[in-house]
Amino acid sequence: MRAAPSPTPSSSERGGNARNGPGRRRRLWSIAAAALLAAGTIAPASTAHAEPTLQEVMLVGNNWEGTADVIKSTGDFAKVGRINLVPDKSERLREIYMDPIRLIFFLGIRETVGEGHDQFVDDMYTTPDGSAIVVSRPSFGDVASIDTATGKLKWRFRVSGYRADHMAVSPDGSRVAVSASTGNTVHVLDIRTGRQIGSFATGDKPHENVFTRDGKIWNMSIGEVNNDFDAPWQDFLKGDRKITVADAQTLKVVKTIDMRERLNAFPGGKDFSDSVRPVAFTPDESKMYFQVSFFNGFFEYDVAADRITRMKTLPKNPATSDDRDTFVNDSRHHGMSMDPDGTKLCIAGTMDDYATVVDRTTLQEGPLVPASKPYWATVSGDGKACVISESGADQVTAIDFATGRKITSVPVGDHPQRVRIAHLPAGWTGPTG
Repeated sequence: MRAAPSPTPSSSERGGNARNGPGRRRRLWSIAAAALLAAGTIAPASTAHAEPTLQEVMLVGNNWEGTADVIKSTGDFAKVGRINLVPDKSERLREIYMDPIRLIFFLGIRETVGEGHDQFVDDMYTTPDGSAIVVSRPSFGDVASIDTATGKLKWRFRVSGYRADHMAVSPDGSRVAVSASTGNTVHVLDIRTGRQIGSFATGDKPHENVFTRDGKIWNMSIGEVNNDFDAPWQDFLKGDRKITVADAQTLKVVKTIDMRERLNAFPGGKDFSDSVRPVAFTPDESKMYFQVSFFNGFFEYDVAADRITRMKTLPKNPATSDDRDTFVNDSRHHGMSMDPDGTKLCIAGTMDDYATVVDRTTLQEGPLVPASKPYWATVSGDGKACVISESGADQVTAIDFATGRKITSVPVGDHPQRVRIAHLPAGWTGPTG
């Protein structure tokens, strides 16, 4: 509601003296308006088009189910609501089954990385105003925007190739980068409209994306993870694996990092895969920690020196087979995050069925928290906890960074993977449509 206009003076008032003239009346009106505003009777004009009030939450992507559970970002991490991220499922399936090539890839995703299931939700972020969730949908090979008020599709973007994978959102929330894993491309889209701003080429099977504060996008290509050439001596058959660093504005590639060379230069590093999986940067972005295929542990990489400085081997679960062919998508451990102070790392020990908090100075791990195939690790809204997705138990679990102990677990949908901090309108509990 706009503030009422100042009263128009009558003809007899226009010629009044200084004491009772327009200037004094305007001052009196200003005093009266301020009193009404303080009492809540009128609203200031500047708030007429104010942005909606938002609540901070976490999105949990249920990959095989095609939904996202929304939970609180702190405290007890209780359920807030749920949204269907494949409202156009019937239409997409009809298109796929009418295209023989797309159908081959669709079924291939199901039988390989999907472990016999279709992959409907990989990664997701909210728009800055909380009006939509933008989601990458591997089996559909697209990025889609879902209206958080109605649950309806707002826009979709077909990625190059046939599968969409990990995403990242720019620091200002306006752009989203998505890996087209069979197209060897990263697309950068306007998060509100889905319009492609640009793209850049990567190595084979682009995976993790990270926007850094110095205006770069880092992409990690993991190579072929679906073949059976898993023995160390067959590593060269896994494809072109590298880190591609692009300018976030121009999308020109400014640097490529072949981690094979850095691993070979590190004592004992020749025995490890150069397929870089999830990463975590220190707050000042001087160090990057990264996981690689088949390894129960991680490496520390000095960004300025361009070399690996430390390696941490984490405990094996005696019940976990060392047969590499049994590791899901070649990832023995998949998921890591760092607390806001940069003092602790949280590691998802995927095939070893635990998560643990590691001291970054000493690299000493804390208690091994039992977890069923944990597949991702995210920091809570207040920075006090690590939240992992337990894809084998259909729940997320919060772990205290300070003690390394479990806080709580919350049931979610079928095969949770990515967990992201998000913002939705205050009071949101699900679409009304």
